Amino acid sequence: MYSGKALCKMGGWKDSALGGHQTCFAVGFFTEEGYCLCGTFSLFVMKQYEAVIETLKHLGGIATLGQLYQEVFKINDCQWNTKTPFASIRRIVQERKEIYKIKPGLWALTSCQKQLETNGFIVENAHNSDSTQMKEFNHSYYQGLLLEIGNCKNLLTYVPEQDKNKRYAGTTLKEVRTLNEIPLFSFPELVHRSSTIDVIWFNDRKMPHAFFEVEHSTDIQNSLLKFFDLQDFYCKMFIVADNKRMDEFEKKLHYSAFKELVDNKRVKFLSYDALNKQYNIAIESKRNSIFL
Repeated sequence: MYSGKALCKMGGWKDSALGGHQTCFAVGFFTEEGYCLCGTFSLFVMKQYEAVIETLKHLGGIATLGQLYQEVFKINDCQWNTKTPFASIRRIVQERKEIYKIKPGLWALTSCQKQLETNGFIVENAHNSDSTQMKEFNHSYYQGLLLEIGNCKNLLTYVPEQDKNKRYAGTTLKEVRTLNEIPLFSFPELVHRSSTIDVIWFNDRKMPHAFFEVEHSTDIQNSLLKFFDLQDFYCKMFIVADNKRMDEFEKKLHYSAFKELVDNKRVKFLSYDALNKQYNIAIESKRNSIFL
């Protein structure tokens, strides 16, 4: 056995192949004869931006901020020694050239862009904003955000059967919703009436907590008619749309047929921007419990 004091020396270098930082430890002992080296070992430390890129790769090259928050911290080789890890992730996706923004809150790898566009994940611009493909993409994307928010609030979430296979980031809506069938919360005709609402949140008693109709391009009046028929349920009702449709919403809501909805303040307008902010708040609040 060696006697004397143990000594640990540490040095570091960048590994060009892995792109991260490798730290080398040398362990030895002082003996009567002098210093004797017993062994060395190295530890690979992944940089934070590398962890985000690896997570995007793992998720198919595309992810929402919420999906990144859920998955990136599972990489043990990366250290997040900061009080604001979510801010660090947002900064990385905004600044790294390897990553581009598809929509607010939805990020992807530039190396996967062509394949993602083939699958319908396209950056919206003046030339494609009115295309059927873009309309469907927007509709399912905001449905997915609503499902995730509801899940973060520990509510039961549902989308209609006709929408369950629509794409949302690297998955489908049926993989995000928590209910495969709509609860039989009332008379059959009312359950059937609500079964086509874009997103429903249910409480733990499987009663409606909130109804959401995403109106990217369809007629807002049709959604208001659904809400009128369901107004006797004690739940929130939202029209979700681009902020530019606010005036149209107000005009149609004030049709005489919807007087009860106006008088009782039953329906609210939720813009895409406001929804995205609520999504970020919900996801960060859910994940913050891990760091507290």
